[in-house]
Amino acid sequence: MEEPLELEAPGRPTRPRRQKRRRRRAALRWVARVLVITIVFLIGLVVGRALEDAPKPGGTQTGVRTLEPSTLSPVHTVVVTVTSP
Repeated sequence: MEEPLELEAPGRPTRPRRQKRRRRRAALRWVARVLVITIVFLIGLVVGRALEDAPKPGGTQTGVRTLEPSTLSPVHTVVVTVTSP
C-alpha cells in the first residue's frame, strides 16, 4: 500500500531549510570570529613594532657636522700697546 503524501502549508519553511539556515549562520559566526581575532592580532603586531622602533626617551644624541673654513676680511684694526712697569 502506498503512503499518503504530506502536504505542508504554503509559506512555511521546511525543516531542511531551517537546518541549512542554522548551519549558514553558525558558519558566518565562525568566519566573523576568526576575522575579528585576525584583525586584533594584526593591530597588536603593528602597535608592538611601532613601540619597538620608537627612540628611547632621555637618550643621548650625537650630531656630527663638518664646517668648511672660510677667510674673513678684517673690518676693524685694533692696536694694543703694552708697557712693562
